Formats: sequence, structure tokens, C-alpha cells
Amino acid sequence: MRSHDFVAYPGDQLRSAERRVLVNEADDTLMQRAAAGLAVACARLLRDAAGGVAGRRVVVLAGSGNNGGDGLLTGELLRRRGVQVTAVLLASAAYTPGVDAVRRAGGRLVDASTPEGLDAARQALTDADLVVDAVVGIGGTTGLRAPADEVVAAIPAGAPVLAVDLPSGVDPESGEAPGAYVRADVTVALGAPAPGLLLPPGCYAAGQISVVDVGVRGHLEGEPVVRRLSGAEVAARWPVPARTAHKYLRGVLGVVAGSDPYPGAAVLACAGAVRAGAGIVRYLGPAGVTDHVLRARPECVPGDGRVQAWLLGSGVEDDAGQDAAIARALESGLPCVVDAGALSACVRRRAAGDRPAPAGQVLLTPHAGELARMLELLGHAVSREQVEARAWHHARWLAREADATVLLKGSTTLVVGPDGEAYSQDDGPAWMAAAGSGDVLAGIAGALMSAGLAAAPAGAVAASVHGRAGARAAAGGPLAASDIADATPRVVAELLAARAAAPNGVRSRRGERARRGVRLR
Repeated sequence: MRSHDFVAYPGDQLRSAERRVLVNEADDTLMQRAAAGLAVACARLLRDAAGGVAGRRVVVLAGSGNNGGDGLLTGELLRRRGVQVTAVLLASAAYTPGVDAVRRAGGRLVDASTPEGLDAARQALTDADLVVDAVVGIGGTTGLRAPADEVVAAIPAGAPVLAVDLPSGVDPESGEAPGAYVRADVTVALGAPAPGLLLPPGCYAAGQISVVDVGVRGHLEGEPVVRRLSGAEVAARWPVPARTAHKYLRGVLGVVAGSDPYPGAAVLACAGAVRAGAGIVRYLGPAGVTDHVLRARPECVPGDGRVQAWLLGSGVEDDAGQDAAIARALESGLPCVVDAGALSACVRRRAAGDRPAPAGQVLLTPHAGELARMLELLGHAVSREQVEARAWHHARWLAREADATVLLKGSTTLVVGPDGEAYSQDDGPAWMAAAGSGDVLAGIAGALMSAGLAAAPAGAVAASVHGRAGARAAAGGPLAASDIADATPRVVAELLAARAAAPNGVRSRRGERARRGVRLR
């Protein structure tokens, strides 16, 4: 899955938008539009997976309500293209016009509520070239019940699965999936994605996400729950220096990182900041670690001095001097990226009401295990596994308790502010699960905050660029964390070039030059 212009709205807002569309339309207008888009997506997947469309075997798992209706009408369209369609009915209240349409088109109907029908459904799945999951949609809840759970369990491991709106059994609002659920290769969101499509762990069941515009986008009201920044949106937020800028205007980042056991964390954090464009990186740490940093990054300036933001804690362990420096930085009121060894001190202070820096200027960057430990410090006993199972819930919990922005690192990175601003970025390969990767991410985020970005957008932009740099460095194979830092400048350059090449990008760039007082030729 890769980032696109994804903006997720809660289910009640999506349903309200649908009702507004249907005020002047026939009742089945949205279903017909949805089926047309779904049929195109199914045909594309059949060509990729089975080498063609006509004569291929498709099984539609149809529940009650609109989601099942979308699937049945899609089955009718595929049948008219020569596809062998079996519609497995998982509810007695299946969409009647859709059932009739499949029957008229010559499709096969199987009632899975009977033992004979359940056996027939299992056999059909065994031979399927494609399975369409239309069991439940944005009105669903977590976990599938009989007979849907038994039918879904019978989907062969090698059969491609296309989910309608979201994989059935995944909670549409939170992404939680504690019971039986579908694992899709492709998910087609109708109108706009549900939040559960972008939130872990549900997003891992979605596969590749695409959106079919059925005409509701212009009718959506209210604020989205979560966003996923596209490359163009990342470029629009990236702080590009003015023609007349000097290094102090570019952003001065103070880094308190590393310790004698973990000098590499300091090296990688500083590398991330330098390669992301910080004007100056000031490093504070033990003499031995300072030597490591300067050998690897001679651009860094050792020792204390005036800074515009802090990066704190990466690789800090059992070092009283580093702990004291972290405490001074937290008391400064300056923007802070808080990682690893600085998390406990920061969270304790902020939960107790000691908040020199406002919520929008503090970015906590835990992984799931660290987030669990932070909540335990605050009296909430949770395990790493519980955080991973309810990532959205626990990230928001810590953001509220600490009155800070939380960047929860993972295959999909969540950025959650205490005011509700939220992002979900999924730009990098699994190869990025490597020691030091998070230190580079912290450095990139620190560079952005030193340049003036607030915590939530800095976290989202950093996560996206970090993932893209990892993808570029890996090129389909293994990587080291330092490779991510080294790939960062080229990724940023490509994002900015793509934005400048777009028609509206050219106009905005000229406007920016004019604002800076640069003469246009």
C-alpha cells in the first residue's frame, strides 16, 4: 500500500453524505456507480492474477445491506463480461434486486445458511480465481459471526481477495480486529475511506487501497478523523529555504542523544537531521560519543548554544549528564522531539502539569513497547500486544494524558495530537524494521521542528519522507539505518521537483518567491 490523497471520515458522515446525494437521485444510484467501479477493479485484478477476465471464476460473499448489494450488482456486471459468478448469500435479508440481477445474468446463487449451501460455498471458493468480500461495510463491527466466519475461513491461501469498503470483520472506526476478519489483497473504498482502513491493525488486512468516487466527496461535511499525506502534500509542507536564508534561519537543532553503550544512536539521529536540511545541528553528549558523531558528521557543532528546537533521548541510557541536559531542554519551553531515553521524564512532567512547551510543540516518538511503558507510568497497565491491537485507542490516550503529540512508530506510523489532529503514514518497506531506523526518523522530525513546523505535521511529514527514503534505499532488498539518512536529500528533492512541475505547483512557487521579495524574471 502506498500513500495517496486519503482523507478518512467516520461512518455516520459518509452515510449522511450518501443521503444528501440521493435526495435528487434514484435509490440505487450509488450502488450502480459503486458496482461499475468495483467491476473495473475486479477485472484489473483478474487480468493480473489469472491472465484474463472472460471464463474466470469469481465468488461474491454477499451479506445484508448496501455492502452486499454492491457486491451482488458487481457480480451481475462481471457475469455479463463472461465471468463465472457464484454469489454466496450470508444473510436472509440479502439485497433482493441484486439477487434477482445475478440470477437473470445466469450467475449461481448459494445459500450458506444451510449445511448443503455451506459445503457448496466451500467448494466454490476452492476453485475461485477471485473472491469479492461484500459481507459487511462501514456499518459493520469487529469479528464475523456464523456462517460468515466459516465461509471466510475457507478462502484458499492463494486466492486473491477484493474487499468492498473495508475487509469484513475490521472495525470501520478504529481499525481494531479482535475476531475473525477478511485479509484482502485489494480494498476499494467507495466515496472515501473509513478510518479503519488507515489505522493499524486493520490497515494490514486491507492490502492495496483505492478509492472509487461515487459522487459523495462534495457532500462530506465536518472534519476527517485521520489523513494520509500524499507526496504533493508532503512537498507543500516541506520548509524550503529562502534565497537569502542563512544557516541560523534554516533551523538550529540541539541534539541530546547517545551514551557510551549506544553511540550509534547519536550518530544516526544527527545524520537524519543533517540530511533533512537542518541549518545547524548542535550535539551535546559524552566525549567519546561526541568523537563518534564528529567523525561521521563533521558538519555537527559540539557543545551547548542557542537552538530553536531539541531532539532528546535517542540512545540515552544510564547517563546522569545526559539526563540533566534532557531536563534542562524540557524546561526551556522550546519545541522538542522526545525519543527513547527521554520519554519517561517528559511524560511524567507533562502528566503532572509541568508543560513549558505547548502541546503542539512536543512530539513523543515511542514504539508500541515504549508507549505501553508510558501508560504504565501513568497508572494504566497495558502490554505491548494490547497497544498493537488497539493502536489508535492507546496513542490517543497517551496524547491526552501527556498533552502532547504522539508519533507511534510501526509498519504504519500514527501521528496523533491531543486536539484530534491525526495522520497515518505507510510509505516504507518492511526492510525498515532495522536498528537505528527510529533514530534517523527522530532526526528528520527534529530538523522540521527546528524549521518551524508544529509537532503533528512535522511528525507526519517526517514519517512519510523517512518511509520513502527507506523504499529508495532498500530497492527491494535489505538496508541499514544510515542508508535511510543518505537517501533523504534525493527523496526531498524529487518531491519538491514534482510539486514544481505541476501547474498549480509552478504558480505557488512563483507566489512564494514574490512573497520573499525575489525579483521574478
